[in-house]
Amino acid sequence: MSISASEADDSVSAGELSARYDNFVVDLLGSIAYGELSAFERLANDARHSPSLSDRAVLGKMAVSEFGHYEAMCARLLEMGMDPELAMAPYQRMVDAFHERTRPADWHESLMKAYVVEAITEEFYAAIAEHLDESTRAAIAAVRTSDEQNALLAKLLKSMLAQDPRLSSRLALWGRRLVGEALTQVERIGAKHSFLVGLRPDGTQEAAAAEVSKILSTLTRNHSKRMSQLGLTA
Repeated sequence: MSISASEADDSVSAGELSARYDNFVVDLLGSIAYGELSAFERLANDARHSPSLSDRAVLGKMAVSEFGHYEAMCARLLEMGMDPELAMAPYQRMVDAFHERTRPADWHESLMKAYVVEAITEEFYAAIAEHLDESTRAAIAAVRTSDEQNALLAKLLKSMLAQDPRLSSRLALWGRRLVGEALTQVERIGAKHSFLVGLRPDGTQEAAAAEVSKILSTLTRNHSKRMSQLGLTA
């Protein structure tokens, strides 16, 4: 993102805005990279508890995809002259704590977690990417879960719920817990690393908070739609 001198006000120079933007992008890509690495580890572990080999293959394929996304983010950071490990480090404790709080009790909850958390996370980053330069937008778009994998995951969940309707109330409650934790995580990331502050000449916390609030509302609506598609109440 190039920032012209006309975009800067008297208190913030164009150079300062550019530096702030660059730091923002490194933070953003670092958070995505560690999130993808964590998703790979989680899905690979969950796959071991699959009730069938075909189910194991589904999560295994998703895990491989997540690791590819991690490598793509690291490659992008290296292109920018940044150390991926240093870029990811600020997010390690935060992301690990999130996964500890949302540890699935069984296979059913593992599938629901993949369905809920992956979608919310990707939508959050996609919303932020709309404000970024073309190269960064392309890099973030390239790490989205394929429509095919999303459809297959939804199909597995629908089949599971059809076979055992008693799961509906438990998974609906689990889904509500997951979305609450995921949205809280988004807010924490925004507050801790001042996401979006460097994207405007005013660079105020109020502007950042308003943008994050708008994103959260959209994420909540989309989550409700996905749960409805499973026949569950959000």
